[in-house]
Amino acid sequence: MGFIIFIALVVVAYLAWRNRVPLLAKVLGQSEARVSRRLDKRRD
Repeated sequence: MGFIIFIALVVVAYLAWRNRVPLLAKVLGQSEARVSRRLDKRRD
């Protein structure tokens, strides 16, 4: 049972990472373009 929960958490974390810009935009109440620019700026 614990293994299934672990796999579910890994899948949810992966999906959240793939969709981080729209999710952060909703949570922060900012536009997706602004969030995307901030994330791209941190990579440099």
